Amino acid sequence: MAKLVRSGLRQTSTVELRLDWLSSDAERARFLRWLGKGHFGKATFLATCRRREGGGKFAGGVDRELYWLTQAREAGCQWCDLEVETLRKLPGQSVEGYPVPPRVLLSLHDFERMPDLPRRMNPPAKVGVAAVKIAAEARSIGDSVRLLRLARNSRNFVAAPMGELGLPARILALREGSALAYAPIATATAPGQVSMAELKHLYRAHELTRRTRVYGVIGEPVSHSLSPVLHNTGFIARHVDAVYLPFLVHDLRDFLAAVPEFSVRGFSVTHPHKQTILKYLKECDPLAAEIGAVNTVVVRRDGSLSGSNTDYLGVLRALEKKLRIKGSRILIFGAGGSARAAAFALVRVGAAVAICARREKAAKELARAFGAEVVPRAALRTESFDAILNATPVGMHPHDSVSPLARNELNCRLVMDLITRPHKTQLLKLAASKGLATVPGVEMLLAQGYAQWELWTGKPAPEPAIRRAVLAALRAAENSRGPH
Repeated sequence: MAKLVRSGLRQTSTVELRLDWLSSDAERARFLRWLGKGHFGKATFLATCRRREGGGKFAGGVDRELYWLTQAREAGCQWCDLEVETLRKLPGQSVEGYPVPPRVLLSLHDFERMPDLPRRMNPPAKVGVAAVKIAAEARSIGDSVRLLRLARNSRNFVAAPMGELGLPARILALREGSALAYAPIATATAPGQVSMAELKHLYRAHELTRRTRVYGVIGEPVSHSLSPVLHNTGFIARHVDAVYLPFLVHDLRDFLAAVPEFSVRGFSVTHPHKQTILKYLKECDPLAAEIGAVNTVVVRRDGSLSGSNTDYLGVLRALEKKLRIKGSRILIFGAGGSARAAAFALVRVGAAVAICARREKAAKELARAFGAEVVPRAALRTESFDAILNATPVGMHPHDSVSPLARNELNCRLVMDLITRPHKTQLLKLAASKGLATVPGVEMLLAQGYAQWELWTGKPAPEPAIRRAVLAALRAAENSRGPH
């Protein structure tokens, strides 16, 4: 913990000390002795010893919690976090007169749902509380919007939406009026947290204002997406006042209702929303309409949505580096939005396209739409192709050990996988073991991402900087997971 304090102070001057995460009273005493002897300049320490009743790890009662907060004051902590469950058990429901740190942050935690919220919430008078925090599970994007709206209307208030659905709102919390935003130096202490390094250097949460343009990616799942690294790196390199956020979207209407609240100016669309989004668009690029899938949306000034598709560019630019596409016979495995864009692109430049998918009806519909042939799965062991392209999510992290196709079904010269994480999917490993050429999904991601970035900003994308950042993020993610 001492090591993490030093590390944290290199990135911020305000550090919360989770004393309840230490394993014993002896550890708490030893740590606070160390803290009391330190010289930390203008650092502000907030001590927390949250009991299990309030969602923490401390097994002791209220008296022991207050004892450790008193010890924290003696060690130099100026603030403490006191959960509402503790305040309710104090005489007069007030912390006044207790020798805890002089400034108290009263916190309410709900790990199940977002509670009913008032229009505004200021620190209650005459109970010794300087600020109030609500940390609650966002079960919808609308939940996180309501919590940020409360932050906007309150003073000395901390908003901490929890869970992956609440993650974009966590990043925007400071901009919306929250007095603090939380980020772990190492292990996350609540669901949906973003690391300090990412919060500061990728999302620049401390620099965002109401003028900052917001973009994002919508999908389910979305936590694996490299698009935040891609687009935010571009914004930083080109000094664009914009941020790109990952939105986990179960329900498109839930997200679209939040677009004006978050001031979203555009968003990428990934699985499974690429076709469903079409019915919410006011305008659609003719190419995207012909493909029948949209991966890029611009939000117009009047709030209306305009859709286009850059996936097809990504497929072509990634493949043409290793294959003469015109005249080649190419199998697309899958029949979703990405498969539609790939089929459109390849047919358009003269490839003979074949479709194979688990859903036979979807395969036939896609083949009919673009003049492609349908190949049944059973025929893959005997059919041969110039290239095979996987357009399904099978093999995506965390299911890295799975391949959508077997080794004896890869009868071709080249295999391309549209999955970006992991970098070398099980499918690509099988292809390489047969001596086949491979194209990883990151190549398509980069090509379509450059086109998206330019569509939103009107500027040329800083391609070398983006490529370096995305490949570094891929390597870091795979190194952190270790060997499989």
